[in-house]
Amino acid sequence: MSPRPEDAPRATAGPPHALRTVAGLLPVSGVRGPVLPHEHLALDLRRHGGRDAVLDDRHTGLISAELSALRELFGLALVVDQTCRGMGRDADALRRISAATGVAVVASTGWYYGPFLPPEVQHARVDDLVGALVRDVEEGIGPARVRPGFTRVRPGLIGEVGSSGDRPGALERKTLTAAARAAVLTGLPVATHARLGRGGPAQLALLTAQGLAPDRIAIGHQDLLDAPAVHRRLAREGAYVAFDTIGKDSYQSDTVRLRLLLALLDAGHADRVLLSCDVSRHAYLSGHGGTGYGHLFRTFLPMARAAGIGDDLLDLMTRRNPLRFLTGTAPPNRPAGPPNPRATA
Repeated sequence: MSPRPEDAPRATAGPPHALRTVAGLLPVSGVRGPVLPHEHLALDLRRHGGRDAVLDDRHTGLISAELSALRELFGLALVVDQTCRGMGRDADALRRISAATGVAVVASTGWYYGPFLPPEVQHARVDDLVGALVRDVEEGIGPARVRPGFTRVRPGLIGEVGSSGDRPGALERKTLTAAARAAVLTGLPVATHARLGRGGPAQLALLTAQGLAPDRIAIGHQDLLDAPAVHRRLAREGAYVAFDTIGKDSYQSDTVRLRLLLALLDAGHADRVLLSCDVSRHAYLSGHGGTGYGHLFRTFLPMARAAGIGDDLLDLMTRRNPLRFLTGTAPPNRPAGPPNPRATA
């Protein structure tokens, strides 16, 4: 049985159109540049065999330098860090990076997927997991002992939570269910990890069955799934379709990503698209020779422009869509007409 809203602690929503960042509430009207809605600025998955899957204090300087350059060159305004429980989440590092770069950062809570779920998930009831997430949102995340003058960081997203196949396993169902119920109680959105793009429709069905509206859900890694019909289905049902591994050519080429994106735009679903790079290893940092957080701006968006996508549509996908996903409200300067000039009749 899920906790009733009147029985559960509830997070303070803050003023309308406000984002929860690691530095506090930020009005949406203050976000004038693009948003990266799925990245990692602090991460540690080494215990699962990924020796390269780490972003820690050794990399903070490189990350800060890269984000500062992107702010200067492209106006980068906001990064959503989707590192959740058990993934090496470091709220203090996020706060330092944001302060050093002038780029706003949103932190997250939740549990990842199958192989990365900690023992606490196996034996906990769904209600216990819901309570843990709501406490994160209500009381904040950070070190167990708070030093004088330190305030905890309150997450602005539940994610990335997910599954690894066409249908979630038993433990994944538990964590996805808890994420949805906590989202309903707190008003936060949910972003998923769909491994290799698979299982999105099942994730959406499970999350919405808990009362979570589809427009509060982003289904992740859909650019890894060459299935335009699935993308159209998710968007038609109201979810955001995240093309969020842009630049990871070892998984999928950007040429295929662009083809899939154009198909979704031509179907009239530009207002459901999210774009990001999902930097999740230190080898991806530009300072280590990787594509970095800026690949979207330096490489993919010029490809999109060459394919006929105009600047207003790019602003929709890189700024207005992620802001609407995060807050549940339409951001300023939304065009009055149809958002997708490529839409077919």
